[in-house]
Amino acid sequence: MKLRNVLVRSARMPWVVPALLCGALLSGCSHAPSIAGKWISNGMTLDNGEQQRMILNLNQNGADLTGQVKSLGYAFDVKGTIKDTHFELFNAAHEGRPFLNGDLANGELHGIRGRNHPFVATKAGPNDDLPTVEYITPPAIQPVTTNGLAMTPPMGWNSWNLFAGKVDDATVRTMADAMVSSGMRDAGYVYINIDDTWEGVRDAQGVLQPNHKFPDMKALADYVHSKGLKLGIYSSPGPRTCAGYPGSYGHEEQDAKTFAAWGIDYLKYDWCSASMVYQDKDLQPVYQKMGAALKATNRPIVFSLCEYGLGKVETWGPQVAGNLWRTTGDIRDEWSSMIENIEKQVPTAPYAGPGHWNDPDMLEIGNGHMTDDEYRTHMSLWALTAAPLLAGNDLRSMSDTTKSILMNHEVIAVDQDKLGKQASPAKNGDLETWVKPLADGSVAVGIVNMGASEAKASINASDLHLAGPVKKARDLWKHADVKFADGTYSAQLPSHATLLLKVSSK
Repeated sequence: MKLRNVLVRSARMPWVVPALLCGALLSGCSHAPSIAGKWISNGMTLDNGEQQRMILNLNQNGADLTGQVKSLGYAFDVKGTIKDTHFELFNAAHEGRPFLNGDLANGELHGIRGRNHPFVATKAGPNDDLPTVEYITPPAIQPVTTNGLAMTPPMGWNSWNLFAGKVDDATVRTMADAMVSSGMRDAGYVYINIDDTWEGVRDAQGVLQPNHKFPDMKALADYVHSKGLKLGIYSSPGPRTCAGYPGSYGHEEQDAKTFAAWGIDYLKYDWCSASMVYQDKDLQPVYQKMGAALKATNRPIVFSLCEYGLGKVETWGPQVAGNLWRTTGDIRDEWSSMIENIEKQVPTAPYAGPGHWNDPDMLEIGNGHMTDDEYRTHMSLWALTAAPLLAGNDLRSMSDTTKSILMNHEVIAVDQDKLGKQASPAKNGDLETWVKPLADGSVAVGIVNMGASEAKASINASDLHLAGPVKKARDLWKHADVKFADGTYSAQLPSHATLLLKVSSK
């Protein structure tokens, strides 16, 4: 490589200097050490007694790393770099921060997985690998008749954002209590959804049991139902869930019957390790298998497809009796993540409607990493896009502000409007305007200030396509009527805030 090319490249990627110049052009330098090969990391013991494992296969070209990481619950490609002994590996779902990073020390890889999970990996032996999975051919595509559920976007609470693997029976019961005492139930939130890590192991007949954290799932469902609420649960079409617990692969009909017998009302079905068995082209028949199994139980169970927007799910979701489907990756309690997820709703807008909804993931309102204005924008955009409203905060200790956001009945009414139309944005500099037609002929209109400073937001009645001139306009966050002057309404809008009006010609 010519010196000039090396220097140009190194200006963009400083690690190239020690990796390429050292040894090639200078004396006394050392190359980045090699970490190519197969590595194994034995992880935590799961709540069902099984041990999680991670296999890392790496290729190295100078300072460049490529390869694959897989565990009981997932497998994906990674790429990154090594400088001196420090390595960073990224995957598509974790752009901006490494999925794995650490150092080579004494022949081992010591580092962090994700945000805060320590790991130690050693060189794998020839027999070190994950269990093999027998391939099961997906069924032929055949539409499953609708279950008639979720005629408005589902509302409730999900355990993952706050508790992740620490959810248990007692937590679910206290959340059900708080759903009632806080007023959330009366505001429309009815589902209490248990996410991953509830699973035990299968008995001799193949029936999946809950682990020690959930000693009696039927009794838990009865308790939740006694509060006027409904219980949701989680599984995967793959052999394992994202956290490495048993999935429903090869046991779809059996698991559907088990869920129905327990009294489950909602199933979140997460693609996860199915990607280790199937390709994206198999998404529809694989999800169809569980959709048909749920339908055969004759119990009304909302079917939530969690496939991160893969495979143009919005075009076939209703054909597998899906009531909602993820259009995005996992949300984080950050402005950038929330906005990224809602923008991915835009191309799927024509496919939303009663009984079948686009899902930009759960609400982060009240978890503490966004401002109050940003949380009001979060709620506004989910309402404007007819998204499911699944809270992810601690219902037992909500501030008055969090309660006022999650239980704003006027904003909830926009989300739950029976017409079921999803808004899409028109952009004007730092401002985005979302207009949602409503069943009574009025419209909900939201203007979001995406910029870093205050801006003037204006709504022109002529852009709202009403049947006549504006007769009534209401600010849904201030709970106050406002007036259009000469066909326009304007207001100052702080950074990351939203002006949300309901406007009618009646």
